[in-house]
Amino acid sequence: MAHLNDAAKAKITEICERYTDEKTPLMMILSDIQREYGYIPLEVQELVSEKTGIPVAEIYGVVTFYSFFSLKPKGKYIIGCCLGTACYVKGAQAIIDRFSELLSIRPGETTEDGLFTLDALRCLGACGIAPAVSINGKVHPKVTPDQVQEIIKKLREEAAN
Repeated sequence: MAHLNDAAKAKITEICERYTDEKTPLMMILSDIQREYGYIPLEVQELVSEKTGIPVAEIYGVVTFYSFFSLKPKGKYIIGCCLGTACYVKGAQAIIDRFSELLSIRPGETTEDGLFTLDALRCLGACGIAPAVSINGKVHPKVTPDQVQEIIKKLREEAAN
């Protein structure tokens, strides 16, 4: 979506038009675009601005403030390592470090093959099963650094099938 084609422009325009009667439509528009394309690059923000009259600076501020919006494409598997207090105390830093080492990316980055995005999360609300890791929204309990290589291996096998 780096350079918007006509179909993408039409879809984004249609999304903007869904909310013309809303007093504050931005979050709904951005959520729909994120769900449709997986990210919201500057070119899309400019089109939303053009269609809604909302300044690009305001749109950019919202996209960068909320962690569920992304400026870059995410991987097929979004791995979120909880670093909230309970998870951190039970070794979450070692888990995210191991994912980072094996995938050769830092939190917030996506592997070159587009398979994995690694995110550091503040709290999954799963303190009783700490340390917790979320993979595409499914929470995995009591993960250890020793399990990380096997998790990655299974996800690669799943992606290959």
